Amino acid sequence: MAKILIVLVLVILVGGAVFLATWDMPPPTATVEKVIPNDRFK
Repeated sequence: MAKILIVLVLVILVGGAVFLATWDMPPPTATVEKVIPNDRFK
């Protein structure tokens, strides 16, 4: 029973690592606007 549990955990870990390595995650598309005061450019 312990061997099956260890193999199952290893399969889940390897599968998760492969999924994260191959997943083509889209970049965030939110627009960021930041106001910089003119006093910084003197």
